[in-house]
Amino acid sequence: MSTLRVLVLTGASRGLGEAIAYEAARQGFALVLNARHTPRLVRVAKKIEAFGVPATIVAGDIALPMTARRLAQAAQQAFGRVDVVVNNAAIIQPIGPIAQLDPYAWTYNWQVNVLGPAMVVQATLPMLRASQGRVINISSGAGVKPYPSWAPYATAKAALNHFTRILAAEEPTITALALRPGVIDTDMQRFIREHGASAMPRELYERFLAYRETGRLEDPRDVARVVVALAARAPRAWSGAFLSYDEPRVQALLAEHEEQRPPEEGRSSGKGRESAGVS
Repeated sequence: MSTLRVLVLTGASRGLGEAIAYEAARQGFALVLNARHTPRLVRVAKKIEAFGVPATIVAGDIALPMTARRLAQAAQQAFGRVDVVVNNAAIIQPIGPIAQLDPYAWTYNWQVNVLGPAMVVQATLPMLRASQGRVINISSGAGVKPYPSWAPYATAKAALNHFTRILAAEEPTITALALRPGVIDTDMQRFIREHGASAMPRELYERFLAYRETGRLEDPRDVARVVVALAARAPRAWSGAFLSYDEPRVQALLAEHEEQRPPEEGRSSGKGRESAGVS
């Protein structure tokens, strides 16, 4: 069994997920990485080698239950443990009025945004219980505020928030959190800018354009620091909470973590095994 803490991360090949992968590696976590795009996932794993920690990859669509099972199997085989699960993979599409949405696209949205995270937790639960670990579900402000034209994504994030509460109630030795990461400079924001004009109310669309034009998009690396601080030391008393990345108690925990953390955390020799088959 690995002596390093092991973090399972979905949506790890770009955007916030990629930033979380590098920050977690920098802080000494061994990693089990998932995304659909094998070449990008391999690139991330190769970069992680520079941090001296092992990473294993499992390429596949998180909408499929078999991908969650493969993630758990890879973690067990490579490291014998899971300490943290970060459910980051998400899609916003389809966007548009409820009356016009494709039901099949809506179904797939929920498979990625709700069922995928739930299946990853279910598959890793025995190891999370053993480590008394943490689950961080990357949520959204859309899960608590109605955004016209975002019904699939927003209702999925609301469901993810409540899944987090139920997980906390069922598993008292695990710390389960949902995190609002803010409006981040990622491909999801680019999708909104490129496709929102014809699908979103004008006022809402222009608000998201303004985030970029006024430089108010968050840097994924800054949000990744918050995620990894929560992964390392979120207190059990917070379990079940919907947290915002910038709320005072979260920022206080981040400051404490970065003040107390050694400049260079544990390192490990050897490379993680790679499982790059696409499901």
